[in-house]
Amino acid sequence: MPSLEAQPTVFYLYSPIHASYSGSMWNVNDRFEARLLEALPAAGFIVSTTGGVMRVEKYGSGAEFRRTSDDHYVMTILPTILMNGQFTRLWDAGYQKFLLTDDGRKFPANADQLLRMRRFNEELRTALGVPTYYNEALGSTSQVSVYDRVKGRVGDNPDRTVGVKPVSSH
Repeated sequence: MPSLEAQPTVFYLYSPIHASYSGSMWNVNDRFEARLLEALPAAGFIVSTTGGVMRVEKYGSGAEFRRTSDDHYVMTILPTILMNGQFTRLWDAGYQKFLLTDDGRKFPANADQLLRMRRFNEELRTALGVPTYYNEALGSTSQVSVYDRVKGRVGDNPDRTVGVKPVSSH
């Protein structure tokens, strides 16, 4: 029989069960009930579904969810800025934030884009009941960060490190 003595209280900065945070600090292992995502259009989100994949958009930003076998959804693409209808990754290069496309291009992120992505992120969190932590409320968090500029170490050429194609001159 277990002891009934008082056990010491242990506090964690991040729950050890849900410590797999990435990018914008969303717990990508969270599962959302279908009813929560189906209610998003009433909150002003544009929602499209194809073959069990739900794309949620608003303010030029978007996220993607996939249906699980038990009628829940998991997030497969974190909230990000859309360019020409395509998802991007936010990269903090230490001196500038950039948007990275799947085809290896980079574009400087501007303040308006970052503001709209933050607003989208906050409203989506609220609609799904996901808490916002203090450090996330301070500003945009990046999915990719490369700061090391020491020659010979990984990161000395930030574009190469994150897979950006060289710009061709005409």
